[in-house]
Amino acid sequence: MKLRCLFYTLFFSLFCKATTVTLCKDCPVQNFKQALQVIKPYDTLVIKKGTYTCINETIYKPITIIGESLPILDGKQMDEILVVMSNDVHLFGLAIANSKCGSMKDYAGLRVFKARNVIIENCQLTNTFFGIYLSDSKCITVKNCSGKGAHYGKSDTGNGIHLWKCDSISITGNHLEGHRDGIYLEFAKHCTIESNLCERNFRYGLHFMFSDNDTYSNNTFTGNGTGVAVMYSKGVHMFNNKFLNNWGDAAYGLLLKDMSNGIIKNNIFQNNTIGVTMEGGTNMRFEKNDFVQNGYGLKVMANCRLDTFVLNNFSGNTFDASTNGELKENLFEKNYWDKYEGYDLNRDAIGDIPYRPVSLYSVLVDQMPYAIMLMRSFTIDLLNKAEKNIPSIVPETFIDNKPIMKMIKRR
Repeated sequence: MKLRCLFYTLFFSLFCKATTVTLCKDCPVQNFKQALQVIKPYDTLVIKKGTYTCINETIYKPITIIGESLPILDGKQMDEILVVMSNDVHLFGLAIANSKCGSMKDYAGLRVFKARNVIIENCQLTNTFFGIYLSDSKCITVKNCSGKGAHYGKSDTGNGIHLWKCDSISITGNHLEGHRDGIYLEFAKHCTIESNLCERNFRYGLHFMFSDNDTYSNNTFTGNGTGVAVMYSKGVHMFNNKFLNNWGDAAYGLLLKDMSNGIIKNNIFQNNTIGVTMEGGTNMRFEKNDFVQNGYGLKVMANCRLDTFVLNNFSGNTFDASTNGELKENLFEKNYWDKYEGYDLNRDAIGDIPYRPVSLYSVLVDQMPYAIMLMRSFTIDLLNKAEKNIPSIVPETFIDNKPIMKMIKRR
């Protein structure tokens, strides 16, 4: 798909006789509406530095728009700002600001509707309800853009980058903050989300549902209201991401709900209320992840099955793991647990006795949250010591039969 997009770009640049139209305060073309009227297909519009009114303007033809020194397209909070309804549009170096906010319509700074082969690069969106809104589109690139949401509050703020019924979208190197969700996907497949920073969003840094066969890599999600939520999807791969500093009564680094056939590998879950919560997961694989200094490292609900947890590090968590029942047909093996106090007599780097990461005290805290007040008390220390000799109180099936003695290197 990327090669096809590149082919289209090269074809039109080499074989189409394009001209350049310049928009500035002293040019023959002095406003954005006029520029869209005079420009012809496959022409280039160069916008000089300045502020230009742009209220619900629509691009119906394949063109390239290049901003010099980030010219501002100002929606004056009256409507959407810019809409793309053509294939083969390239937007580069624009500042898009001040869309309308509304409860009945999802006003966007930049909307792409039923288009293909659109590139949005090095653009800044500020004070917009929704930032970039892609729907019914295919082969779109959003690269090195920044978005800062309007300061309306959680209930009146849209998403930074929003995808609806899209295919083969690349979202790379963007910085999103102050939105409801940093990046939101619904019915979006074969998408690549890479090297983005999503921070201080009111709800989720990343939120997607019903979106299959997507890949998320090298992203950082930090300080968001409730972390990252991934729901009702299959074939999702998440590699080398960081889930950091998501604290709150219902906050987690990563929530997985009704997921199947996914791979979670080489990620860091640090300083979250819960590192990972998984409910209804099937055939999910967790490998070489770090669960560090979370309240709970991992919560796996009893309706999860055929999931594999191998070569993960659990260190500095208040509770390493928790569940609400018996875990059947799941494999926990060769993980490092800093609370493991077993021995390795044959020196094969694997503990000689199994490790049960779910403690009785963590079960009590789940059922009676106020029991957390007893943390580090003599009573709880005594309970933990007794539990090691009478382990039958905790779920028998939540067990690592081959715990690793030393922390595993991620790469």
